[in-house]
Amino acid sequence: MNFLALGDSYTIGEGVAASERWPEQLAGALRSRGVDVDPPQIIAQTGWTTGELSAAIDEAAPRGPFDLVTLLIGVNDQYRGLSTGEYRTRFVRLLRRAIGLAGDDASRVIVISIPDWSVTPFAQLRDRERIAREIDALNEANREGAVRAAARYVDVTGLSRRFPSLLAADGLHPSAEMYARWVEAMLLSF
Repeated sequence: MNFLALGDSYTIGEGVAASERWPEQLAGALRSRGVDVDPPQIIAQTGWTTGELSAAIDEAAPRGPFDLVTLLIGVNDQYRGLSTGEYRTRFVRLLRRAIGLAGDDASRVIVISIPDWSVTPFAQLRDRERIAREIDALNEANREGAVRAAARYVDVTGLSRRFPSLLAADGLHPSAEMYARWVEAMLLSF
């Protein structure tokens, strides 16, 4: 199985070792279930919005089709104040690209919800309720997009809210333990 992970700081695993980021953990979990998985190809960078991820996909020109494509993007769209409408339009375009990279088979694409950073120490001097509302609105947009396209959808937002202390040393990004919980949720979609 070849695996492409598209995203931002959450996908690249800001604040954890490369072996601890969730794409690596997911590949390892699949291997432990007897699935022959290549090391994941990751196109992700801290700070990327939907627009920046799209440009990076153009530049990287990944060669599909991939057996599995994951898409987790949007926290920086929220952080930079992009509207839900702008996000929805850009996200749907990215989802179409992800499906194309999966050989036009939406069942091989997993959309992952945006975690809620309002529960982290990083948000302590910000409007936490507004952040949570905006994250919820973006997640409704990406969930609707996934459902319409018949892609799989995994909600990790609830985990981020239930276990707000499972953070990397920066007090913002998830810890390896949190990523392991995400992987457990993803495995349920297989």
